[in-house]
Amino acid sequence: MADLKQIAETLVNLTVKEVNELATILKDEYGIEPAAAAPVMMAGGAAGGGEAAAEKTEFDVILKSGGANKLAVVKLVKELTGNGLKESKDIVDGAPATLKEAVSKDEAEGLKKALEEAGAEVEIK
Repeated sequence: MADLKQIAETLVNLTVKEVNELATILKDEYGIEPAAAAPVMMAGGAAGGGEAAAEKTEFDVILKSGGANKLAVVKLVKELTGNGLKESKDIVDGAPATLKEAVSKDEAEGLKKALEEAGAEVEIK
């Protein structure tokens, strides 16, 4: 029991840098992601560069409306999603609908541009 108490005391007295190193070791060598270390790492990271952590990397492309040229939009949705003509028409008719989930910013912007050129109303989230 004394050994466990000594380990607990050692853990409580770790610096922020040491906690980050411990978290890295647990993750890399043992596949364990300690949940308790997350708030400490966020508190340390907020002072030095919270902007990088908050940057979003995955986006959803949402068709808000088929627009006036629905046929062109249906054809484009069919091409972009790989769905059949009926499924694509159902997506356009059922707007708002998510076309693609968790895509990169560049891909999302490209899809949005192509769909808007065809006459659709698109939103990226």
